Amino acid sequence: MKKNRLAGEKSPYLRHAADQPIDWYPWCEEAFEAASREGKPIFLSSGAAWCHWCHVMAQESFVNTEIADIINENFIAIKLDRDERPDIDRRYQQAAAASGVGGGWPLTAFLTPDRKPFYIGTYFPPKDAFGRPSFETVLLTILNLYKSKRGDVDEYAEKITDAIKSREIPPGTIQESLLDEAAGLILSEFDSKNGGFQKAPKFPMAGSLDFLMQRYALTGHGVIGHAVRKTLESMSRGGFYDQLAGGFHRYSVDESWCIPHFEKMANDNAWLLRNYIDAYALFGDEHFRKVAEGIIGFATHVLGDPEGGFYASQDADVIPDDEGGYFTWTEEQVREALDQEEYRVLSLHFLHRCGAMHHDPSKMVLLTSMTDSEIAQRLAMTDEDVKRVVETGKEKLLARRREREEPFIDKTLYTSLNGMFITAFLKAFRVLGDKQIEDFALKSLSRIRRERLIDDELFHSEGVKALLDDYVSLIEALVEAYEVTGGKAYLDLSRHLMERVIERFWDERTGGFFESEEELLGTRLKSVEDVPHPSANSIAIMLLVKLSSILQIDRYKDYARRSLEAFVPLSRQFGVHAGYFFSALDSYYHILRLDFEALPGSDLVKTGIGQVKPYTAVGYGPGIGRVIPCFGSTCFEPIDSANELQRFLLTKPYLTKQS
Repeated sequence: MKKNRLAGEKSPYLRHAADQPIDWYPWCEEAFEAASREGKPIFLSSGAAWCHWCHVMAQESFVNTEIADIINENFIAIKLDRDERPDIDRRYQQAAAASGVGGGWPLTAFLTPDRKPFYIGTYFPPKDAFGRPSFETVLLTILNLYKSKRGDVDEYAEKITDAIKSREIPPGTIQESLLDEAAGLILSEFDSKNGGFQKAPKFPMAGSLDFLMQRYALTGHGVIGHAVRKTLESMSRGGFYDQLAGGFHRYSVDESWCIPHFEKMANDNAWLLRNYIDAYALFGDEHFRKVAEGIIGFATHVLGDPEGGFYASQDADVIPDDEGGYFTWTEEQVREALDQEEYRVLSLHFLHRCGAMHHDPSKMVLLTSMTDSEIAQRLAMTDEDVKRVVETGKEKLLARRREREEPFIDKTLYTSLNGMFITAFLKAFRVLGDKQIEDFALKSLSRIRRERLIDDELFHSEGVKALLDDYVSLIEALVEAYEVTGGKAYLDLSRHLMERVIERFWDERTGGFFESEEELLGTRLKSVEDVPHPSANSIAIMLLVKLSSILQIDRYKDYARRSLEAFVPLSRQFGVHAGYFFSALDSYYHILRLDFEALPGSDLVKTGIGQVKPYTAVGYGPGIGRVIPCFGSTCFEPIDSANELQRFLLTKPYLTKQS
């Protein structure tokens, strides 16, 4: 069969559709010119390599020659990889919300030749089902509407386009008291029974967890610490966490974290690694360390490229008909993989009806249904024996699972996702001290600089211009690399790129940063909403505060203040979805600068950089064996011993002095 235009694309998701009978275009001017010339509406399908329902719709409809004939004859079809072009996808997701559609993937949009959406949906079945019309019905209805009521189509498209344009909101005022208010807002959405926030589907809100840990580190409020611990424990004991190979799936379809949507994403796991490392450092709980190491193992062995760099995602499925099939087990499959004692223990440990799949209840997601101590009591064994049997049994189950065909891995190296994971790995190194973690992070950073920063121009992926998310994620990785190694070249490049961010993305009118350099649908978006990983604007604010402290550049702190003021009116509305904005606000008031006059790798430096909460900014000077802590405009007596520095960081005299 002749391949379509997508055969030459760089995106694996687009290339996967090259054999479909639809005459797909990638997102390009040629497609819109053809639509205008031929007087046809545009059918836009936006999805990703990891998206289960994208594959389902492709299998049901996009390989159907009758459907393809309708599309090819009457529409200009555009296929979009939302990971490759998140800026474009985001506009049409907003249009979906403005139209009263929840959004998500696959996104099915119909546009006029000037890119304006007039009808948007998500998944459509091949026949009327689930209260949804068939895709063929949708196509024919849209075609009839476009031909018979073109004026109404253009008018409605204009209304949707106008609805997604940014509305200027007057800046607000910031004050430290907002931090307690924000903690209260987030805690009001805490699920005390199951952990996490809000109702199902449940996403890991990494930004809010970061903020609550910062608040707990500063205040010691037990209710905050409980919410964090309950959430992290619940997420990691459910099927939401891959109990065999480590790493988290994208979200939980239920409130109890039992059954996930099975795709495993780089961004989610990078930020959750930061959460679990911070929690281990803050609470000293070995379980959090073990989960963090599980994420590192998944990231290294599944998403890690041996030459450095992190891949984008692991797909949810091998075949769309068997959702989560690679990750799920029947009771008989578990029994066959284990000896009698292992099955006796692991059936109690992992198998629970909570994990039964809706489409095939005989298949179950593995989750921690009983703790080692509970099993020991039930079976009259020692805790140590249960732990031993669980570990050997898990190794056998993982080995058996690896015999299955593995889900597809999108091996694209996106700058933003790599920046996130490099930062997370370096933070993990600060706490765990494992040199291999540091080495892989720095190797990955070198590769991204080499392949994505070309002639002083940053790219999101090959041939795709960088967005704000790419810039701030890379800057954060560079700053983290400086704080860990003391390498001034990292700091110099981070400052250079921050100046580029201000030059290209800063909103002179109301403050804050636009998410892209160019307009689409007449607008440039800017937000502090965590979706669900922290927003680029919140990361930018955090970095401005940190770089201002390290480099003593007041102008950066002024940009941070103006950004905080720009978004503070919206932050109260977003609540738990503005968690990292509140982290940035917290850092604005409470960042501690540690000016090391000591060598990186010394006990003094190791003690200082191992402090992950409250927020710190690390600088380096002459190696004479001391550190000078500074808070605001006040610096304290130099400290020359690791024990004394540890005591200073634990007692926080700078906060007492402030009050």
